[in-house]
Amino acid sequence: MTRTLLLTSALLFSACKGLDVPPPSSDMNTPQIATTPAPKTGMVAAANPLATEAGLKVLRAGGSAVDAAIAVQATLGLVEPQSSGLGGGAFMVLYDPKSAKVWAYDGREEAPTGATATMFQDPTTGKPRSYFERVGSGQATGTPSAMVMLHKAHEDYGTLDWGTQFDSAITLAEDGFSVSPRLAGLITRFGGYILKDNPNTRDYFFTEDGTPIPEGFLRDNKPYAETLRALAENPRALLEGPIAEDIVAATRMDPFPGTLSLSDMAAYQPRKTEALCTEYREHAICGAQPPASGGVAVQSLLGVLENFDMADVGQTAQGWHLFAEASFLAYADRDKYVADPKFVAVPIREMLDKSYLKKRASLISDDAVMQNVTAGDPVAFARGKDATPDNPGTSHFTIVDKDGLTVSMTTTVEGAFGSQRMVRGFLLNNQLTDFSALDQDADGVLIANRVAAGKRPRSSMSPHIVFAPNGEFLFTTGSPGGNSIIAYTAKTIVGMVDWGLSPQDAIELPNVIARNGSLRLEAQNLRNAETSEIDRGVGAKEFGMDEATVSALETMGHDVRRSQGEISGLHIIYRQQDGTLIGGADPRREGTAIAQ
Repeated sequence: MTRTLLLTSALLFSACKGLDVPPPSSDMNTPQIATTPAPKTGMVAAANPLATEAGLKVLRAGGSAVDAAIAVQATLGLVEPQSSGLGGGAFMVLYDPKSAKVWAYDGREEAPTGATATMFQDPTTGKPRSYFERVGSGQATGTPSAMVMLHKAHEDYGTLDWGTQFDSAITLAEDGFSVSPRLAGLITRFGGYILKDNPNTRDYFFTEDGTPIPEGFLRDNKPYAETLRALAENPRALLEGPIAEDIVAATRMDPFPGTLSLSDMAAYQPRKTEALCTEYREHAICGAQPPASGGVAVQSLLGVLENFDMADVGQTAQGWHLFAEASFLAYADRDKYVADPKFVAVPIREMLDKSYLKKRASLISDDAVMQNVTAGDPVAFARGKDATPDNPGTSHFTIVDKDGLTVSMTTTVEGAFGSQRMVRGFLLNNQLTDFSALDQDADGVLIANRVAAGKRPRSSMSPHIVFAPNGEFLFTTGSPGGNSIIAYTAKTIVGMVDWGLSPQDAIELPNVIARNGSLRLEAQNLRNAETSEIDRGVGAKEFGMDEATVSALETMGHDVRRSQGEISGLHIIYRQQDGTLIGGADPRREGTAIAQ
């Protein structure tokens, strides 16, 4: 069996090309990717049954995984507009089984040329404006980029003519779709903030008497159908011409008008690089390159855990303690060092160096919590203390076609309903609020993820593809959920690689997020008064850790925050030894995983 060396020095430095990055302290292992026999059938796992079916329809028509991804993305933007859509961005990791290559496509939004480092600050006090002022401002929107990223991938791997992939979404938009429980609940929850302030969103998401459209409401969206038809004719229809003009006009409206221009839109180009791959217990783990921080952070977390026998400790308080402590360390490094590599030198190689991660692991005690966790020092870079907010949202889907072409894609408009400004049937993103609202910390040191013209904000999106020790494709994973995405995704890799769980069982493990000193986790039989049924998905299934394990973690010194409102939306496709595919979909949301 032919193997292809994927991770070379050039690969790890591809995100830092042209920047003055110090040499690594030591060599890193180079995981191998192999060609993989075609599966017995294809599969789609996505966050809404209508989106899953749209992808399957394309696969049945002979489309590739990329063709199906276009159909899924277009449908999610209609039926799950609170999470992703045409007006947002995405990261995709793609495995080509014929060449044994793994690619990362970067469809992250970009700040306009008029953006400044202090644009989210009050000019009088220098402090960040309030969260909702930033999210609902015209300054929040970066160049919409998901569709041009998908078009770039289609040029490489599409098998159907561009445009046919939109047919299902156009039909749903014309005829109407039944509003899901989650969408109805989130309209109710956020309706009192910004949605009612904009005439377009008010008319779309509320009835004539001003009440939120309910579950089961037949919601059509003819402007969305027309936008899809325009995209079918021109993949850059959102970035040039009449639709682009409307997008710019919407961002120039009060409050806090933005500076996005037609020239900014016309200049945007998606990026394609080799994926970021490291090795975890002889498995190649491949994710997206920065400005996605998920690839670095997930692989850093796993690299710390590799120094412990996670299979032996299992799903015990000890096992979750180790997971939490590794999370603290990974988040600290990620927060300090990761940003758009075209603007800031990101020491990826050093952050993922085995000897460096072993040194970080040595900080962990078996029975006590680390105190005052700070970022490590893989290189002598001065970086300010991060001040980037957490904006939970987003959607993740994954597809494998009959030839084995594999897509793991995370897509988002950022916060719930994005900037809550609607143009031609779709919502605009508020991705620029993923920048740090402060440009420097209290000591005057510049923050890596500060705003800059033409810069792409750091993302927590963590689409991953994992390969077995023989180099063949094993599974995909990824999730929505703000900066918790990193922990959600990492737990599934630990669950399947270390604990031998099925995809569904790995998804249903308790969500455990350890960052900035506190440990937030799902606890059994706990209903947080601030958490609605909508946060926990249509099944309202109880997830979480048993109280004995939670108490043991507290005894170790963890500052536990019990939660029943985690909003992961994990989707996994797993290849079994006989070539059949099995999938998993997170019951905390509304997803499905279905074979072709």
